[in-house]
Amino acid sequence: MKQLIECVPNFSEGRDMGLIRQITDEIEKSEGVKLLDVDPGAATNRTVVTLVGEPEYVIEAAFRAVKKASELIDMRKHKGEHPRMGATDVCPLVPVANISMEETVEYARKLAKRIGEELEIPVYCYENAAFTEERRNLANCRSGEYEGMSEKLKEPHWKPDFGPAKFNAGAGVTAVGARDFLVAFNVNLNTTSTRRANAIAFDVRERGRPKREGNSVTGKIIKDEKGKAVTIPGSLKSVKAIGWFIEEYGLAQISMNLTNISITPVHIAFDEVCKKADARGIRVTGSELVGLIPLQAMLDAGKYFLEKQKRSSGVSIKELLKIAVKSMGMDDLKTFDPKEKIIEYMMEDDAAAKLVEMNLADFADETASESPAPGGGSIAAYVGSLGVSLGTMVANLSSHKRGWDDSWKEYSGWAEKGQTLKDELLFLVDEDTRAFNRIMEGFSLPKSNDTEKTARHATIQQASKYAMQIPFRVMERSLESMEVMKAMAENGLEASLSDAGVGALCARTAVMGAFLNVKINASGVDDKDFVNDLLYRGAEIETKALEQEREILKIVNSKIS
Repeated sequence: MKQLIECVPNFSEGRDMGLIRQITDEIEKSEGVKLLDVDPGAATNRTVVTLVGEPEYVIEAAFRAVKKASELIDMRKHKGEHPRMGATDVCPLVPVANISMEETVEYARKLAKRIGEELEIPVYCYENAAFTEERRNLANCRSGEYEGMSEKLKEPHWKPDFGPAKFNAGAGVTAVGARDFLVAFNVNLNTTSTRRANAIAFDVRERGRPKREGNSVTGKIIKDEKGKAVTIPGSLKSVKAIGWFIEEYGLAQISMNLTNISITPVHIAFDEVCKKADARGIRVTGSELVGLIPLQAMLDAGKYFLEKQKRSSGVSIKELLKIAVKSMGMDDLKTFDPKEKIIEYMMEDDAAAKLVEMNLADFADETASESPAPGGGSIAAYVGSLGVSLGTMVANLSSHKRGWDDSWKEYSGWAEKGQTLKDELLFLVDEDTRAFNRIMEGFSLPKSNDTEKTARHATIQQASKYAMQIPFRVMERSLESMEVMKAMAENGLEASLSDAGVGALCARTAVMGAFLNVKINASGVDDKDFVNDLLYRGAEIETKALEQEREILKIVNSKIS
């Protein structure tokens, strides 16, 4: 599955739209990224840009934008209300999907190194990318702002992490970081009172509220020996919140910034606001997502609300999204469209037709046509997905059986495993066709001289290896799916025993069919060690699949008899 990161560079220009457009053009013409948002501010004289894509593409696009900003923005002439120290003031990277913070940090430092060395701009690494604890805080890195950077860079203590320890008067200094994804999330209340909304906000936000003498509302604020207000912390970590009245909707909201959704996810924030509002006699009527959210955050929410009902969370992505949206009332004020609100869906190429989005008749017709793809590899993956879907169905039915309430979590676990395998096998249906197309694209490359011939051959070899790896993954996942069918044959709903058996038959077919595709694609690969390793492991998987099939059918047939 693709790794995705978000990049949110802040450029020190918010008034000249022609200049801003030249910077964002560098992003839009970069391969493999999508420009999601451009937010200029005249008063701050600053523009916040959001782009997303696979890591290597993102840091390339970000570098181009930083380079263009350094050419167009002269910090000696810059004035604005927002603290700043460079033409590209900050450039944080944010993990979105299938990538860890540690990996994101490495990409941030790679980008910082390139900016420092190639553009000769001093760069500080901050937040998770920082090399020292002091530099984690952006305010420390930016203290003194642009006007003070010339002297600051002379201090050994403030030597930049990358680039020259010499002031770049035109471009200034840039901070490159890695931070957690920030979600702007508002919760709607059945009141118009800003004061009451604020009281709830203070109950939940990490900073909490000032501690007072006597009366908690009107009493004198208590201060420590340094004169700083003593606070009573709120109940949620990594949450900033305030209450306000929205005239457009005629209601008050709790406006929250969830600065680390791995610590406080949206569903936990929503439930906690519900609890605190109820304690004050106020009801939550729904919520509003401002901006975008990663898919996994919504799936986690859907699973959370299903588990609260003691229902199986091993349902489809579409169903999990529906549960999440309805449980948090995210369509209370306006329609919640996943294609406009979920980052991964924003990245999808609408022009790229997918086999798995066809109806059954069209899929069969496309397979039967004179086109060589989809072929046996795609069909093997699809058969595998149908097999594990049957096993998952048995798990979900078993979790709801009357009298089996104490076992719902066990069956939910099997259903979740099945859904994960089903989703990957469906992905591999199209990926097998894409792998075939890669080989065809390789053969279409020019070969008029030795250099072109070498490059063409290398491309074909790489594509041919990938064309072996995709059906091999189908084999691995289909074999793994047989664990679900076996568990359901042994302990699942007896009325659905035949479904577990058919699922096992499909999985075995997927393994054997995919292995045929591994073998036929091996003929085009020169690396015999690679070929022999995959063929040896493939034979082992096939043997295990046949053994599993016999065991599962023996269980099913004995119980049916």
